[in-house]
Amino acid sequence: MSNSGIIARPKTVIHPIKMKTTLIAAAEVDRLETWQRYASHMCHGCHSTCCTLPVEVKIKDLIRIGVVDEFEKDEPPKNVAKRLQKEGIIERFNQKSGIFTLTRMSNDDCMYLDRKSRLCTIYDKRPDTCRNHPKVGPRPGYCAYKPKVVGR
Repeated sequence: MSNSGIIARPKTVIHPIKMKTTLIAAAEVDRLETWQRYASHMCHGCHSTCCTLPVEVKIKDLIRIGVVDEFEKDEPPKNVAKRLQKEGIIERFNQKSGIFTLTRMSNDDCMYLDRKSRLCTIYDKRPDTCRNHPKVGPRPGYCAYKPKVVGR
């Protein structure tokens, strides 16, 4: 064997580092099976996904919010609904149930949800539907949790 000046280097084996990956589940609003069991600590880190669901309200909620006054509550609900639709406050009114549905923005956010902070601008006056969520809703005891996007 001749020595041709080639020096053999020891083989370096690079082992990939196994990193623990944690998947953060994000619910799909329209797929109730993706919703997570509710825990109060979830709200702080959530993108306010519940505020993209249709918000059904009654006349007493509209009075509390301040878009209907005490005198107007005795008027036919259909007339109140007509005015609120013209003003862009409600999307629709179900005459049979007496339920009004609040208007949502083009991205499905509730009209009372602040776009930047993702907090309710009428929190102290919010409708019963919001006060009782997620005890009452499409999947009681569960919420459509999506983590807040950090840095936006």
